[in-house]
Amino acid sequence: MKNNYYAVIMAGGVGSRFWPISTQEYPKQFHDMLGTGQTLIQRTFERIHQLVPSQNILIATNERYNELVLEQLPKVSQNQVLLEPAMRNTAPCILYAALKIHQQNPDAVMLVAPSDHWIENENEFINNIKTSFDTCAENDILMTLGIQPDSPNTGYGYIQFENGDSDIKKVKNFTEKPNLETAKKFLASGEYLWNAGIFVWSAKSIITAFENSLPDMLALFNQGNSVWNSDDEANFIKKNYAKSENISIDFGIMEKANNVHVLPVDFGWNDLGTWGSLYNKLDKKERQNAVVGAETIFRDARGNMVRTQSGKRVVIQGLQDFIVVEKEDVLLICPKSAEQDIKEITQEVKTNFGEDFV
Repeated sequence: MKNNYYAVIMAGGVGSRFWPISTQEYPKQFHDMLGTGQTLIQRTFERIHQLVPSQNILIATNERYNELVLEQLPKVSQNQVLLEPAMRNTAPCILYAALKIHQQNPDAVMLVAPSDHWIENENEFINNIKTSFDTCAENDILMTLGIQPDSPNTGYGYIQFENGDSDIKKVKNFTEKPNLETAKKFLASGEYLWNAGIFVWSAKSIITAFENSLPDMLALFNQGNSVWNSDDEANFIKKNYAKSENISIDFGIMEKANNVHVLPVDFGWNDLGTWGSLYNKLDKKERQNAVVGAETIFRDARGNMVRTQSGKRVVIQGLQDFIVVEKEDVLLICPKSAEQDIKEITQEVKTNFGEDFV
């Protein structure tokens, strides 16, 4: 049965909110963000490999990260790396992967997962994916994993589901990042889950969904049906990929399809989207300071997120709830409350210091 299990790890993002560690040349998924000895993409690959054979795990990434992928994932061969010659959001690369997988194995079921999330309880995660694989192998449905919310977080999308006896719920509605008042109502209703962007479906079902909802994109990619898994595949993608619509799988497929289901899960998920989310995940030192890399002395300092090169000696006095990040010749000092400005800051850095720093 495992021969029918496939996975696609999405690893093309830049992670600009983790500047200055994450840059266009070396984004966050290729860094050891938590100081565990493994980069985020390495941890993601090893987690999925507990269930999916290594040769059935594909990595979708921008072509500029090809060498990083092969260097960090020695079990992956070049034909498992799906190189995107242009940034076109998630729908085109998922379709590309599905067609490639379906050509190899018409009975395939596939997991689609980001490369940069943290999952605490990996055994529970594997059990949830196994349940999803089994369900999607038997039914023409599109599955997403919904995280049990523990706060009215306005940084996540929400999934509303229909109540019922089954563990797997039919999806009623998707809502993009709501305001705080709406998020509080969602939480109180008990009918909503966070959208983690983790999907499971059969290759056949997702291709049918594209036929129904994004037929032009499917027609474009179907021109390559004779080249999948051959020496001509890369040339076809290079010539045609940029012609596809720039649209996410959520907007393009999930919000339109009528066979979408969700499995409520609770495996200690963190999307590691910002320095603040990394702070929340890390063990804290005295006075709730979180540290990666540095050797620190804190004096009258509380609630800070400090990340430096390994062994850097750092003394902080009188600072509360700040992000302090050092990378080679760049230093960022920013209040945690203003971390959403970091994406904007990188544009200012680009203008004033040049592209080499972002």
